[in-house]
Amino acid sequence: MKIKPFLFCMGILFLSYTAYSQVSPPGLGAAKAASWFAFGLKQRFGRSKKWQSMSYIGMGRKSNPDNGAPFLKPAIWVLNQEFYHQFHPNWQYSMALSYRKQNEYNDDPPYSQTQAGYKGEWRLYGRMAYARGSERLKFTTTLRQEFRSFVHPLAEAASEVLQLRSRLKFQLAVNLDKRKIHRLIAGYESLFSVSRIARPDAWTPFKYQESRFTLYYAVSPLNMPFTIDLGYMNDLVGYKSPYSVHYLALDVVFNNPFSLLKQGKSKER
Repeated sequence: MKIKPFLFCMGILFLSYTAYSQVSPPGLGAAKAASWFAFGLKQRFGRSKKWQSMSYIGMGRKSNPDNGAPFLKPAIWVLNQEFYHQFHPNWQYSMALSYRKQNEYNDDPPYSQTQAGYKGEWRLYGRMAYARGSERLKFTTTLRQEFRSFVHPLAEAASEVLQLRSRLKFQLAVNLDKRKIHRLIAGYESLFSVSRIARPDAWTPFKYQESRFTLYYAVSPLNMPFTIDLGYMNDLVGYKSPYSVHYLALDVVFNNPFSLLKQGKSKER
């Protein structure tokens, strides 16, 4: 393992500028196509309203590697909690905890479930982002560092037990109207990681893993507390012999639900 890049990545906390709250799909392994749906609650809090909480639950399905049916079989369940702090007009950091249950399938036809059937994952991550732009355009650079711990129901199924992963993302958001109801959001993200393997007990080199290209259409209807994001992601996995997975994604985010409840109680009085 190369120590200097590893220490550099561990020493940086990442950030994600959350003016645009789409929940991008997670990687789902070998497939040709996949689908992703998430429902989230985003709440501002604190006197300055510079803090945000983002909670979401998501589910994914995918095809076999030899067909393009994105809803064919279950792939993952995700429960995620993240807190953001906007400490500067252009800077934001966040910390998050996530649990994921991912279905596991054999590599050969008919691609049935493995004996274990699934693996669990606990993920702790931090982000830091820098954003610049205008009323029409906003460009954001995000650096994210993850610690991933995998839980296998069967000891013989264990291979990767820990992973330290670094993610660098560039995102461009375009407001399509003056009221900022309609937006287009395009992104590119590169992922690098180093892993601890159970047998043999060793660390892999820190290296490039995959690239993710995203394009989202987002709408925030007037007088409604929801943001709806419909998008596409292409996940290009590997370096020497990469394979590509195409994702359809939909997420719905309920903005400031507790503030609305508080307003409702005030009106009743």
